[in-house]
Amino acid sequence: MHPDQNQEQVLPVHSQKIMSIQSEIDKRKTFAIISHPDAGKTTLTEKFLLFGGAINTAGAVKRNKASQTATSDFMEIEKQRGISVATSVMGFVYKDKRINILDTPGHKDFAEDTYRTLSAVDSVILVVDSVKGVEEQTEKLMEVCRMRNTPVIIFINKLDREGKDTFDLLDELENKLSITVCPQSWPIGQGHTFKGVYNIYDNQLNLFEADKSKVSAPLVQVKNLEDPLLGEYLRPEPLKKLKDDLELVEGIYGRLDKEMYLEGLLAPVFFGSAINNFGIRELLDTFIAIAPSPISREAEQRIVLANEKPFSGFVFKIHANLDPKHRDRIAFLRICSGRFERNKFYYHTRQDKKLKFSNPMDFIANDKSLVEEAWPGDVVGLYDSGNFKIGDTLTEGEGLQFKGIPSFSPEIFKEVENRDPMKTKQLEKGIQQLTEEGVAQLFVQQPGNRKIIGAVGALQFEVINFRLEHEYGARCSFRPLSFTRSSWITSDDKKALQEIIQRRASHIGYDKDANPVFFADNDWAIDLAKRDFPDVKFHKTSEFGK
Repeated sequence: MHPDQNQEQVLPVHSQKIMSIQSEIDKRKTFAIISHPDAGKTTLTEKFLLFGGAINTAGAVKRNKASQTATSDFMEIEKQRGISVATSVMGFVYKDKRINILDTPGHKDFAEDTYRTLSAVDSVILVVDSVKGVEEQTEKLMEVCRMRNTPVIIFINKLDREGKDTFDLLDELENKLSITVCPQSWPIGQGHTFKGVYNIYDNQLNLFEADKSKVSAPLVQVKNLEDPLLGEYLRPEPLKKLKDDLELVEGIYGRLDKEMYLEGLLAPVFFGSAINNFGIRELLDTFIAIAPSPISREAEQRIVLANEKPFSGFVFKIHANLDPKHRDRIAFLRICSGRFERNKFYYHTRQDKKLKFSNPMDFIANDKSLVEEAWPGDVVGLYDSGNFKIGDTLTEGEGLQFKGIPSFSPEIFKEVENRDPMKTKQLEKGIQQLTEEGVAQLFVQQPGNRKIIGAVGALQFEVINFRLEHEYGARCSFRPLSFTRSSWITSDDKKALQEIIQRRASHIGYDKDANPVFFADNDWAIDLAKRDFPDVKFHKTSEFGK
């Protein structure tokens, strides 16, 4: 071969790097599982891990039995109460794809943690209980997805129980969640008559077996609904109903429009029973086929493309004491572009300094493994000695700040009262770390350096109390305050801002970034303050001016 011919086939180094980044991006799917409490979200997460071979046995969340809790519920209080209150990060490989799952808290008191998690994913699977249908928290979570145009797949769970009519459920999804639906699998019967599901996307029949430990179920590949093979597995009556139902489905919902799904306008729907590992393969296989790989991200300065060569990423979650024995603090970093490498210096844009990470971690719940490199879509855990806050950005030198992780206005406010003066330092450290994690928000009032915790729900105070005592050895009580509203305040006129701070001192606190916040007992008090101080702007989230 002529030497020139050989040289023509060699791509420039820059192109090779972009191609290698793109090939890694194409292998990745990063998504969150969201639902109303008890819809089966954590069970579904665990079964995904089972299908991916990441865990060997399944064990559902059992209340008050710490030894039998789900893989993703690793905090002691979660084990005791049988609910998820922290977002777990888990990765596994399925069909040559790297799947990154972020399992979110289902409880409404932790909606803010779920919101932050949704900023770090490319798509969502929403779990709905077939017995209860669409619940209040489901609607709120869907609103967040719509704000971001996040692609959503819906999994209707608990088909092995007597529940709502399938068509009624689909109507409810469309009406309450304001999204077009398109079934991709269809149940044959329900409750005691549940025989299985027909996979519309792949023309497969999957027969139901009530088995909580097996990961496989018999699949019957057919050409279409007229295939005589179906008659060997289904009696004439359920087969006729299946054909009639699917004719209706075709007429009402049509075929899957992948582009509409990717734009967040249409949700494919699947049916099954997570606790019995049933209907999950159809969901997972279709997810692999249609869910988006990592895409561009919006920073304040510009749009960052996933396949750019320079590395960038942001911290969306901080968790102290993931391993209580070692008192560690982990910052969870979503990689947005380029390649992350262990032991390489990266630029912390808020602190304007360089940091190196010798032990970045990959997770399956609280099991950790060392990461040498990671790519867009991956989530790595970085050991943190106090450098990070939620929303912080790392780059290779560019001064970027990724958008979209605001704090919301809390509804319950309580003052922290130390019950053990000998443990003041532990209490201070615990409150600081737990609020930096995003469990709740910390405000400081002057004079006296009074610490006020702001939360969305009462359960957050219970979690803080429990973790302070068990992880930091500190004890406190919370004195209820009359405030039920808060607004971040800004003004182009410095004198106007100083005036409200001085005249309403008992209603002013400062957030973690020393921004002034106005506390009020009700909406009327905020409206009054707006009239009294017309040059001051009141904001419901901390993302003012952005």
